[in-house]
Amino acid sequence: MTSDNKRPLTLRDVSEATGVSEMTVSRVLRNRGDVSDKTRVKVLAAAKEIGYVPNKIAGALASNRVNLVAVIIPSLSNMVFPEVLTGINQVLETTKLQPVVGVTDYRPEKEEKVLYEMLSWRPSGVIIAGLEHTEAARAMLNAAGIPIVEIMDTDGKPVDAMVGISHRRAGSEMAKAILKAGYRRIGFMGTKMPLDHRARKRFEGFTEALAKEGVEIEDRDFYSGGSALAKGREMTQEMLTRSPDLDFLYYSNDMIGAGGLLHLLDQGVDVPGQIGLAGFNGVELLQGLPRQLATMDACRLQVGRKAAEIIAAQLDNPEEEIETRITLTPTISYGDTLKRR
Repeated sequence: MTSDNKRPLTLRDVSEATGVSEMTVSRVLRNRGDVSDKTRVKVLAAAKEIGYVPNKIAGALASNRVNLVAVIIPSLSNMVFPEVLTGINQVLETTKLQPVVGVTDYRPEKEEKVLYEMLSWRPSGVIIAGLEHTEAARAMLNAAGIPIVEIMDTDGKPVDAMVGISHRRAGSEMAKAILKAGYRRIGFMGTKMPLDHRARKRFEGFTEALAKEGVEIEDRDFYSGGSALAKGREMTQEMLTRSPDLDFLYYSNDMIGAGGLLHLLDQGVDVPGQIGLAGFNGVELLQGLPRQLATMDACRLQVGRKAAEIIAAQLDNPEEEIETRITLTPTISYGDTLKRR
């Protein structure tokens, strides 16, 4: 990865794209001056299309950069991301760089807004969760002129660099372990997948691996919002009422899996003899449960560290060739809810 195409866009680029003067472009973007509605619409549309973000600190600093790294994540309430932030901070605290966090709530339009605002302060780099973005967000990332690292997922093509795991492979590996243990009547519970791309990819890898062995998911349920533990209890009870013959439940995350486990233990169900369970994320907090839930770690701390290392290395020596496509390998923890054979 080199700095050949790292020049940030300027007012001149917008001017050339629209055929109006830089002064007029400036007036439109600052919402000042007497500019016709037609010209205003034309300039704003062109700026969005090419990914131009106005520089709020232009002239204030000689470098036009601040020692901040924009870190954009879907959630602070999701227990996955604090560990990612810890990894980022562990690396950046040894440099002059400081992470600044923006939260998108898994909403593409909010991600676009957060990215726009953070780039307008000219950070030195961006670490952003996921590989799926709106066209406008992708244009801004491409035009930012700084190191960009997309994290948590490597099933796709990054704008610049990426660090994470293959979620399709994670789902596939869990399916193989479940089948190897002898389970065949499987139910699935997870988040609403149009918003959670990584959960969707795990589900795709999971179902594809099952299909290769002639097995299909017999029941499924999806949720959004609310307490994950309570949802896990509720969905597990409802699914087993509908489909009492299921012998395994696969959850898209550990929190709803923990809710399911607590429900089954309350009902005196033999876990994993009568029914097995597995989640995803390897959430440390859940080690205090009466039984350990089978799960798979998403390598969160490593993801944060590797992403920050790429940013720091690129800024320290932009011409140096470094690894920018890093796929980490998670392992299955069988716990007490998945038989081993």
